Amino acid sequence: MLRRILELLIKEFRELRRDKSARFRLLIPPLIQMLLFGYAATFEIFNISTAVLDLDHSQASRALVSAFTSSGRFKVTAVASRQDDARDIIEGNRAQIAVVVPPGFSALLDKGQTAPLQVLVDGTNSNTALIALGYVGQIAGAFGQSVALDLGQRSGKLQGRPLAGAEMVERYWYNPNLNSRWFFVPGVIGTLTLITIVNLTAFAIVREREVGTLEQLLVTPIRPFEFIIGKCLPFFLIGLVQVTLIAVLGTLWFGVPFKGNPLVLLLGTSLFLLSALAIGLLISTLCKTQQQAFASNFFVLNPMFILSGFSFPISSMPEALQYLTWLDPLRYFLVIVRGTYIKGVGLDVLWPQMASLLALGGGLLLIAVLRFRKSVD
Repeated sequence: MLRRILELLIKEFRELRRDKSARFRLLIPPLIQMLLFGYAATFEIFNISTAVLDLDHSQASRALVSAFTSSGRFKVTAVASRQDDARDIIEGNRAQIAVVVPPGFSALLDKGQTAPLQVLVDGTNSNTALIALGYVGQIAGAFGQSVALDLGQRSGKLQGRPLAGAEMVERYWYNPNLNSRWFFVPGVIGTLTLITIVNLTAFAIVREREVGTLEQLLVTPIRPFEFIIGKCLPFFLIGLVQVTLIAVLGTLWFGVPFKGNPLVLLLGTSLFLLSALAIGLLISTLCKTQQQAFASNFFVLNPMFILSGFSFPISSMPEALQYLTWLDPLRYFLVIVRGTYIKGVGLDVLWPQMASLLALGGGLLLIAVLRFRKSVD
């Protein structure tokens, strides 16, 4: 049995060696996609196009506008002179946000009163709008604190006694600078691996059936389960190599720290690859042509990405979909890869995800093998 599996394994790698385009597709596109995702996928927003309408024309209003521009989050792209101009700038897509400083802004601050600040936001992209408003709140809050402190010092209210109040001290664990790439890059490892391995497994077996070599292989002494092992084992090894390359690139290029145990990540990756291989094999048993396999992959992989928690929080999904995420192996692997990368946790913390991947991968593989045997018969 081992000899037959080994011969099939050698056959697969010989085909890969002869196919230069396949070698290119396995190595270069995942690395390019890692770079693209690493730079493009981020929760942070910089250089938000901003329109300014300063109706106060005071030193305080100019200092407030300077606080916005110096933060790096906002970039003034238009200056309005009237309220209608600010509205037209937003409607004409020349700015995503408009900051309106009303008249009397400085006078209210000098009296120690709250000075209103109007912010117009293009809500077409709700996520960007919410993040931009968060930045506005932080900058306006810091500006208000500095004005209040300066006013207290000038009025002598701070002389002889401290200013009473409460101060919040923030401390972020595991990601002190809240660098979103530390969140996205480990997630990209799982996503790219899933897409590659499912496609390889589904297309390879469907291609064998489409060109007629599958029947030729099965009339040899090789058994169906030996064929499955010999066919899937190369993709398992390719998946390990690909994860290693992507992980090294993400760590060295983007500076994402790896704090955990490599053996824990290896175990989690192996269990995840088991599930990915089973999904690809199951798709291959349902499809007769490569076009059908392509459509099936699109139908399966997109929901798995959405339900994995890669960029959309599972807790925000409807309850029915939250239960459905339990069937998504990518959900568990993202917890493993982010836990080992950023938190440095081990099996004592990640064993529930490991057990879930083992049960899910084993169950899917059993269904795929039984389905494959039935389709062959």
